[in-house]
Amino acid sequence: MRGSFDALAGAVRRLGLDPVDGHLYLFLNKRRRLAKALWFDGSGWCVLAKRLEAGSFQLPPFGETDARVEVDGNTFAAIIAGIDFTAARRGWFRRPTARGGSTAPPPA
Repeated sequence: MRGSFDALAGAVRRLGLDPVDGHLYLFLNKRRRLAKALWFDGSGWCVLAKRLEAGSFQLPPFGETDARVEVDGNTFAAIIAGIDFTAARRGWFRRPTARGGSTAPPPA
C-alpha cells in the first residue's frame, strides 16, 4: 500500500476501468487495517488514507471470485467507519410490563 496517485490509478486501469470517470475507488491492504480511496474530481486527484488502530475494515458479503464490488455511499461510509457487517445485530431491549400495566414510573 505504498502506492499513491499514479499507482492507484494504474490499479484501476488494470481492472479495465477509467479512473477519471468520477467514481471513488477503495483499496485495502492484505490485513485490512489500511484503506486508501482514490477519486478524480475533474481538476485533480484526491487520495484519502485511513489506518485503523484496532480491528480491521470489514466488507459486506460478496462472491469470492469478484475482483471488484460496487457499493453505495452509505456502505462506503460504514466501511470507512470500521463498522463490522458480520456482527450479529442486537434487538431492542424492552422492559417487561405487568399485564395491563404501564412502563411509566409511578406518580410521586
